[in-house]
Amino acid sequence: MIGFYANLPKHFMPLRDLLKDESLFEGVPKDWHIVVTDIENSSKAVASGRHNDINLIATGSIITVLNEIKTIDAAIKVPYFFGGDGATFIIPDEIIPQILTALNTYSAHIKKTANLNLRVGSVILDDIYSNNVTARIAKLRHNEYLTTPIIIGNGLKFAEAHIKDTFKSSDITENDEHLINLTGMECRWDEIKPNNEGDKVMCLLLSCSDETKQAQVYKSVMDEINYIFGTLDERRPITTLKLKLNTSIQKIKKEMMTKIGKYDRKYLIRNWLITVFGKYYFKIFPEGKRYLFRVTQLSDTIMLDGAINTVISGNDKQIRKFQIFLDNMEFQKEITYGIHVTHASIMSCYVQDRKENHIHFVDGTEGGYTTAAMMFKQKLVSKIN
Repeated sequence: MIGFYANLPKHFMPLRDLLKDESLFEGVPKDWHIVVTDIENSSKAVASGRHNDINLIATGSIITVLNEIKTIDAAIKVPYFFGGDGATFIIPDEIIPQILTALNTYSAHIKKTANLNLRVGSVILDDIYSNNVTARIAKLRHNEYLTTPIIIGNGLKFAEAHIKDTFKSSDITENDEHLINLTGMECRWDEIKPNNEGDKVMCLLLSCSDETKQAQVYKSVMDEINYIFGTLDERRPITTLKLKLNTSIQKIKKEMMTKIGKYDRKYLIRNWLITVFGKYYFKIFPEGKRYLFRVTQLSDTIMLDGAINTVISGNDKQIRKFQIFLDNMEFQKEITYGIHVTHASIMSCYVQDRKENHIHFVDGTEGGYTTAAMMFKQKLVSKIN
């Protein structure tokens, strides 16, 4: 079953249409594993001004997994989800030991270089299914360049809660025989403001705990998002007009410390010069302009991993109208949600080449998803109490 995800058909349609037909979803094989990475006490780190670090570390965990898979078999494809302060993967049993070794080595690297605990854990789907929790998956093709996994069911959230509850910082151990591989990691874009003057960026986390109603509830939410904010292209916070490289030495230094864990003068100068040249390359050369367009198309701004996670650009009136809709759904006990509204987006990247083989992970400034998650968790606690 190692080819399960690679062989899933791609559905080229709006997300709302995919959610209308649950027959398009398939159960994840019971011998696959849900793997979760999560930065412990990320909220405190964000409050101390380290949100860019948190974002880059989360991106690094995805890059670690994808680079490790390349060394095993480049034909293997796995679904993954970026969460701002961590990531979730669904991994076939055949490669789980290598993936966990790579992630644990990366976790030790982050502990040493950033003084943060990156939790790493896994749960086999068979154990999740035995707790009467499901995980069904489909592939959604958003445009010519971007295809993402879509999950309905609470399996990933069940695994995430279990891993967080059982993690101990003493579990972080370095494997001296395994080297970290963050080839392709880049974090050189400046804060990206919305295209329209006065617009803001909204990060949304929204969950329906009733698995039997998820598809219908999420379809209703997507209908409202489309109605208020427009299509994915219209509400996407990343546009070519606002994409600008940050050429400061400090920006390159942060990337360097996360990527190689030490000061390297040659790395710093070489990548600074590349970034300075990039500013002109994107403005002047046709291939540079095409790359900017592909960045907007390959920016992952909506995920469904059993809950909706999305970054949207809109004005105050649109956001207020949408929040009234959400409050009503929450009052009806259909959903729980958390939002964070800010002035711009931030983006970290996995660049394998400058043509079509690059992925861009989007979050909001001032905490983004992590801040929205704080609101979400507070609501869950109040419901229990």
